[in-house]
Amino acid sequence: MAEVTDTTATATATAPKKTAAKRKPAAKRKPAAAKRKPAAKRKPAAKRATAKKATPDFAASAQETGRNVFLAGLGFYGKAYDQAQEQISELQKQMEARRKKADKVYKDLVKRGEKLEKEAKGAIKDIDLPKLELESLTDRKKLDAQLKKAKARFEELKDSVRFKSAA
Repeated sequence: MAEVTDTTATATATAPKKTAAKRKPAAKRKPAAAKRKPAAKRKPAAKRATAKKATPDFAASAQETGRNVFLAGLGFYGKAYDQAQEQISELQKQMEARRKKADKVYKDLVKRGEKLEKEAKGAIKDIDLPKLELESLTDRKKLDAQLKKAKARFEELKDSVRFKSAA
């Protein structure tokens, strides 16, 4: 039998040793008697009944909170809608004012154009245009003189209008 123990000892010596896993120290437990509260310190039965009633109050409170969140979202939507309507009405007022101003400017431009048209017609009447005859067309000196007179009159008109040409 001694041989058996020798072989076992050799087998254990050659086998790899398992290291023990590190363990956390076990939490110390209080004695069972210490956990238990004496009967005198327990809550009365009436108070435990109110704890059961708290659950329906919690459900009602949750419903009320959910409803309030919904109403807050609805109120936010309403406020955003009102602000958008105010902005749109303000823009419409601005557009109406601009249209009135544009109409006024347009009418002023038409009046000024009519005035310039009268002046231009008067300038054309002031120019002596000879009757178109063959003789007057051949007379180059008379034609050049009338052309210079017309150009001078138009330059006067242009200066009175303060129009600057690109040419």
